[in-house]
Amino acid sequence: MTARDVLPNRIIGMTDRVDFPDLGLTDVPAKIDTGALTSALHCHDVWLVQSETHSILHFRTIDQHGQVSRPFTRHEYSQRMIRNSFGVAELRYVIELRLILFGEIIQTEFSLADRQQLRFPVLLGRRLLRNRFVVDVAQKDLSYTAKQQNRPQQKNSSTNSTDGPSA
Repeated sequence: MTARDVLPNRIIGMTDRVDFPDLGLTDVPAKIDTGALTSALHCHDVWLVQSETHSILHFRTIDQHGQVSRPFTRHEYSQRMIRNSFGVAELRYVIELRLILFGEIIQTEFSLADRQQLRFPVLLGRRLLRNRFVVDVAQKDLSYTAKQQNRPQQKNSSTNSTDGPSA
C-alpha cells in the first residue's frame, strides 16, 4: 500500500504562505514550482565557521516583513549542484527544515539561494509536493486561507459583557 492509497492528495494553489517553526517565521510567501526538484529558501550572508572537528553553516533569512532576520546555524548540511531558473548549475548549501502547510508539519530539504530579485522568497519543489499535493494553478493561498479561517475569532472589546448568567 502506498501513500496515495492511504491519503488523497490535497489541492494546493500556485502560491501560498508557509510557516517555518525552526526559524520562527510565519506567513512567508511561497511559489509552488513543479519544475524544481528541490525547494529553495531565500537567504543572505551564507558562511561556514570551521572548528577543529566540524563546520557550522550560518545564514540569514528575511522575516515576514522583508527585513533581514537574525543569523541561524545548522550543523547538518550538504552541498549540491542545483540548476537555477535559467538552467545554470550552481553549488548550493542544502538543509532540512520543517514547514507548516494546511496545519501539517512537513520536513523537507531546502537549498539556500539568493532570491532577492524574485517575487517569492520561498520556492516549493517536487520533493515536497510529491504524494501530498496536486497543483491547481487557478488557485492561490489555500493553506493560508484555511489557517485564517481556523483562527479563533477575537471578541470586540466594545461588546457589552452583561450576558453572564442571571440570578
